[in-house]
Amino acid sequence: MKFDTPAGRNPIDQGRVIGIPHDRIDGAAKVTGTAPYAYERHDAAPNAAYGWIVGSAIAKGRIAAMDLRAAEASPGVLGIVTHANAGKLTKGSMNTAHLLGGPQIEHYEQALALVVADTFENARAAAALVRIDYAPEDGKFDLAAERLNGVIPPQGFGGPADTKAGDFDGAFASAAVKLEQTYTTPDQSHAMMEPHASIAAWNGDKLTLWTSNQMIAWGVGDMAKTLGIPKENVRFVSPYIGGGFGSKLFLRADALLAALGARQVGRPVKVAIARPQIPNNTTHRPATIQRIRIGADKDGVIDAIAHEVWSGDLPGGGPETAAQQTRLLYRGDNRLTAHRLVTLNLPEGNAMRAPGEAVGLLALEVAMDELAEACGVDPVELRIRNDVQYDPEAGPQRPFSSRKLVECLRAGADRFGWSKRNPRPGQVRDGRWLVGMGMASAFRNNLTEKSGARIGVDGQGRVIVETDMTDIGTGSYTIIAQTAAEMLGVDLDQVTVRLGDSRFPVSSGSGGQWGANSSTAGVYAAAMALRAKLAEKAGYPADQAQFDDGLVRLGNQSQPLAALAGAQGLWAEDSMEYGDLDKRYAQATFGAHFCEVGVDMDTAEVRVRRMGGAFAAGRILNPKSARSQVIGAMTMGVGAALMEALDVDTRFGFFVNHDMAEYQVPVHADIPDQDVLFIEELDDKSSPMKAKGVGELGICGAGAAVANAIYNATGIRLRDYPLTLDKLLKAQAA
Repeated sequence: MKFDTPAGRNPIDQGRVIGIPHDRIDGAAKVTGTAPYAYERHDAAPNAAYGWIVGSAIAKGRIAAMDLRAAEASPGVLGIVTHANAGKLTKGSMNTAHLLGGPQIEHYEQALALVVADTFENARAAAALVRIDYAPEDGKFDLAAERLNGVIPPQGFGGPADTKAGDFDGAFASAAVKLEQTYTTPDQSHAMMEPHASIAAWNGDKLTLWTSNQMIAWGVGDMAKTLGIPKENVRFVSPYIGGGFGSKLFLRADALLAALGARQVGRPVKVAIARPQIPNNTTHRPATIQRIRIGADKDGVIDAIAHEVWSGDLPGGGPETAAQQTRLLYRGDNRLTAHRLVTLNLPEGNAMRAPGEAVGLLALEVAMDELAEACGVDPVELRIRNDVQYDPEAGPQRPFSSRKLVECLRAGADRFGWSKRNPRPGQVRDGRWLVGMGMASAFRNNLTEKSGARIGVDGQGRVIVETDMTDIGTGSYTIIAQTAAEMLGVDLDQVTVRLGDSRFPVSSGSGGQWGANSSTAGVYAAAMALRAKLAEKAGYPADQAQFDDGLVRLGNQSQPLAALAGAQGLWAEDSMEYGDLDKRYAQATFGAHFCEVGVDMDTAEVRVRRMGGAFAAGRILNPKSARSQVIGAMTMGVGAALMEALDVDTRFGFFVNHDMAEYQVPVHADIPDQDVLFIEELDDKSSPMKAKGVGELGICGAGAAVANAIYNATGIRLRDYPLTLDKLLKAQAA
């Protein structure tokens, strides 16, 4: 099925199951431990051996010599995989660095060997006996020091590196009010609950991987390419995932090394990347330097806006596209955005929840707060004055498919009590605490991906859905079941959903905030095909048949789904593909964040007192799980604002705080009260579901709202994230 015209009224609009808050259908399995993660698949591979990764101790250079003798003689060792015995390997299309290094070393902690043994303890002990001599080379590890060496990156997933409209330089020079500031954001780690983990088993030349992976089809393709085997010989199984935030979009070392280890020792092998290895071995969100210039009239109406971004990655990598939102969020006839990519020999930089906008809005929305103060305009009102209902780079000929930013701003402000805010910084006290309020807009592009599904009805009238879509803790099982139940007129408990297996039809996968809308649209397409088959068997015109209460109806006639399916069941398969509506219409999700903080007068400790937000993201398929997604994202935004940073040792090229003890993330006590309001919206140009993504929207702008609240509380403006108390104390003393 192809979606190339706006959606009219369709079965999803009944709203019998879709749009209703439901508990997650996989919730009981999760809390009882009966939803096994990849490393726990003892049922699939009860005789699995264990692998331990030996990572590089240098960031750049070569292996001069590797001595495996002591490790090979260690108790329980079954084999050791290195570049010398792994066979010919290539690099996956979506990997920046080789997952098994040697003799050349591309980054610190790059996997150089896998020690396989009969027990986990034996593998780990033997790995400590591997001796590697290195020939180190000088590397580049400091973004600020290398900034002037940045180059224009090729067009990538975030679009062109640079965009222009009008005459920015001229308009900025003549603006009544000018703002020019530089903001920095650090490298960040995904810090998801479940580590990267896989079990691999070979059956002849066929490989099965039970793995933690967000994008099954991408993983299969890159594994086949890396090993040089046909894709049909690779099976990925990933029904339950303990979080990913983008770190599991692509094939990682655990999966490849488990496959190589299993092939070498002739039995299944399980590999988990140890938590202290993850930040340096896998991926991270790259640090940025962002320069923002805004020219406006005395009332705060923007005429000129520029956003330039510098970030770094390994050779062949890509930029952090932090100016994406600036291309679409606010008005201004004269515009400029630019991204520059610096070569750094740090571990791979790649997608982390809301790549681009999450860090771009940390800068842009603080700049807007500064502009509001310079113009003497309330920050909410400033954003309303600069709302635009079309792509400001393309002009009115490309309107937004749906844009309710103003509604979010007004409803969010009213619900939060924004009118009680004192606009003068440092004026509100509660005992020893300075109290302030801040706000920021939220923006995330709406993306859709082709997605397929197979759906059937069995002889008992039960509906079964199969798709390789993954559930990374987002509630995919539930919204897919809701879609099938709505389309076929059955109760939710009559639907069985099977996910995360490459034997199922290829879905959109989980990433980029496209997963929910795209995967349910794929189920919609398959369900429409099944409805046609069922109607035909009933002898009813497909476009007139009604589906409800487990029946297919036409007027006063009805037949049960079970009877029509028969003993053999009835199945249909289809995919949802997309036309050019995203080219004809700008598509995005919007919101408004509000935050109240307290800052200790003496210690500069920051405490978030409450947060609120209003969001417009098309039809909300399941308000309960959507709210969970948004408050989780808001929490990550607090982390980005106040504590999260991978600290780079610029002498040796690695992240020093590479474990959960020293990489700080928010906990429950840090987030006492969060309120989420969804603005009613249907986007008929997004998909037949009339939905849009919401999982990443909540992080976009949240950190800036915290930063702006700190300024309102203290009068101290910090532009170097995270906003730790040492920076506040230093500014207080200045």
